[in-house]
Amino acid sequence: MYRFLLTRQWVFVTLLALVLIPVMIELGFWQLHRHQARVAQNALIAKSLDAKPVPVEELTAPGETLPRSDYWRTVTATGRFDTEHEVVVRRRTNADDRVGFHVLTPFVLRDGKVLLVNRGWVPAAADQKAFPKVPPPPSGERTVKGRLMASQTTDASGIKDLKGLPDRQVMLISSEQQAQLLNKEVLGGYIELTDPATESPEQIAAPDHDSIGNHFAYAVQWWLFTAAVPVGWVFLVRREVRERREAQQASDADEAAEPVPA
Repeated sequence: MYRFLLTRQWVFVTLLALVLIPVMIELGFWQLHRHQARVAQNALIAKSLDAKPVPVEELTAPGETLPRSDYWRTVTATGRFDTEHEVVVRRRTNADDRVGFHVLTPFVLRDGKVLLVNRGWVPAAADQKAFPKVPPPPSGERTVKGRLMASQTTDASGIKDLKGLPDRQVMLISSEQQAQLLNKEVLGGYIELTDPATESPEQIAAPDHDSIGNHFAYAVQWWLFTAAVPVGWVFLVRREVRERREAQQASDADEAAEPVPA
């Protein structure tokens, strides 16, 4: 009765089921790992935002790569803004998903080192190649405060570092690139300015660390799909057996009903 499982059609169905089961199990674990990573990141953000502000040079130095444990830490720095070497970062969105620029201004510390400060978002000019209208930062020496971030890379951000851009426009916030352009010692990473607060440029909002997304629910869904595969296979086999049995019974009944030759 079960010899039909050796037919081409049923061999294909069985092999497909055997392939789907480990694939969907792996997809479930992939979503679980994304959930765990999101939970860990939320915990890191909360811890960093709650930490006491420290001078920026306690956490980073020229040429250093910022460790992940220091992301979003609030830091302070005293110096002056260097608007002469200010650049804008292309294709950045604000809280309303409008596309514009981030304003990246060098901040010269008392010891001559430079801290890159992302002062926030401004809308693009009508001509994308033109430098946008950027309100100037406060002049003179002052103390600023902001969230410390790692330099951006194409691998981490997915943003291509395009060449041949208009003057004073960049694709990535990179302390290494700016160190070459400025020919000065630039601290690793940069800060998202929080104080002094400004309406324009529109300052970058603190990162969301409350939402955990739907990754755990997706993991459970994949595992439920995994369990459904063998259940579905058994259901199809039993239905096939039942249909074949009913067909055999009907055939036997037809044969029994045929008149016997005289």
